[in-house]
Amino acid sequence: MGVTLNVTGASLREPTDWHHIVWRKVYRNVRRLQVRIVKAFQEGKIRKARALQIILTRSFGGKALAVRRVTENKGRRTPGIDGEIRNTPEKKTEGIRSLRSEGYRSTPLRRIYIPESNNKRRPLGIPIMKDRAFQALHKLASEPIAEETADRNSYGFRMERSTADAIEQIFTCLSRKTSAMWIFEADIKSCFDKISHEWLLRNVPMNKNMLKQWLRAGFMEKSTFRKTEEGTPQGGIISPILSNMASDGLEQKLQEEFSPKDKVHFIRFADDFVVTGATKELIEERAVPIVREHIEKRGLSLSEKKTKITHIREGFDFLGHNIRKFGKGKLIISPSEKNFRNCLDKIREIIKKSHNTNPADLICKLNPIIRGWANYQRHVVSKAAFGRLDYEITKSIRRSVRRKHPRKSRKWVRSKYFRMTEQGRDWCFFGRKDGKEAYLFHAMKVPIRRHIKIKGEVNPYDLKWEEYLKERKHKMTSSNFRNKGMLELWKEQDGKCPVCNQPITIEEGWHNHHIKWKVCGGSDVPANRILMHPNCHRQVHSLKLKVEKPRPQKDVRKA
Repeated sequence: MGVTLNVTGASLREPTDWHHIVWRKVYRNVRRLQVRIVKAFQEGKIRKARALQIILTRSFGGKALAVRRVTENKGRRTPGIDGEIRNTPEKKTEGIRSLRSEGYRSTPLRRIYIPESNNKRRPLGIPIMKDRAFQALHKLASEPIAEETADRNSYGFRMERSTADAIEQIFTCLSRKTSAMWIFEADIKSCFDKISHEWLLRNVPMNKNMLKQWLRAGFMEKSTFRKTEEGTPQGGIISPILSNMASDGLEQKLQEEFSPKDKVHFIRFADDFVVTGATKELIEERAVPIVREHIEKRGLSLSEKKTKITHIREGFDFLGHNIRKFGKGKLIISPSEKNFRNCLDKIREIIKKSHNTNPADLICKLNPIIRGWANYQRHVVSKAAFGRLDYEITKSIRRSVRRKHPRKSRKWVRSKYFRMTEQGRDWCFFGRKDGKEAYLFHAMKVPIRRHIKIKGEVNPYDLKWEEYLKERKHKMTSSNFRNKGMLELWKEQDGKCPVCNQPITIEEGWHNHHIKWKVCGGSDVPANRILMHPNCHRQVHSLKLKVEKPRPQKDVRKA
């Protein structure tokens, strides 16, 4: 793969030290068990699949990966009711040892509330670190089967799938002149909070004792304990799988009920979904009753405020996009006005609160928001929205700096805060700090790229899709690198971390390792750098491992 690493580690059975774990062996062993689970399930050997799940949840590799996940994700610094976080190698090692099912009792969650765009608050349950690790462990064993039984066009909380896949599927179903003209927009009301415990315990292929404890653990709110009689905690690692499995099966029911001439298609992302149909009557009289019956068996119901039937020429919003047909049947998918306004309002609020902030610091706050929104919308017709966003942001900044210097002339303000860019863009906001200049990122710089939808039947744990997913991930990740030097290093390593031999992705992030440390005189040239996962990078420095780039191999045919 272009990088070699000589490292010795402890046995996979005895975690003597967190940094001595040989991660490439851990990933390989867990992956092998997950592949065997899928194969047994496909062959109808349910008891064998269940036995393999038990082996995985008792293996050291599964426990190590579970602890790594909950101590490396974004919520690693948020404690449960015990106030404990695992931020040292010693605590992580102890976390592996503590994952024993004998005598395990789940702990109540810490209840907090997060604001929503409709001025309401959404409840969030935060488990303690040990419960998170147990949930992550059982997710490793349950996810292969969940992927195998999932709806083909379900895209939320699933590996290798995203909102862009859902939008591309909508385009496929509605773009032709002969496509369906009516759309049933639906949203499941309080999906996480209302799922039936009885249904989950009967139908989810998971350790029933563990599942029952997580579902009925209760939560602490203002030092008061409250029971949970329904729903799954929103905030738990296992909750997205439970939610998906409770919603799966609806697409198959609709396919069995309707013929191709009815033009019925189903696209779902988490608890939001759309159903297309040839006529309004077909949807009202036949499709909607099937949907209601299916979800009511799981203890769920539709949200009346967010559920309606719309004609394609009126258009509808889905996942921050507006889908509508114009003129002679031309389907246009663009950023929705609500999504655009939410982004712009957030930026304006930051500018308003940064009246006395250094311009460079303000730019550091704004650039990730602008770039993130533009990257999310770059797969649809977005150039007009990008230009509009840049204009509104520049106008807000100009208004802010003029208020800051009311006695200065327009020419003085422009020379102090704005520059002409290399591309000829006028009024580009910039700032200086520690001798360096920072420039405001413009959404118009993001190119429009058509997203290639993942095949519906793909299961990441099925070996027959391994090569397909590898090529797809390689193309998608390479397009997300903004730094050409980093991209070349990533390609040189075949997109993999040299320590654990796992893909380096945008989600997990990476560290830039210097073969010859900079404190020892090492430089930033590509020949002295290697990309690694953050945890693997810490392991290399802790054990002072030697990492080298291989010498070019001779061509055997010429020899």
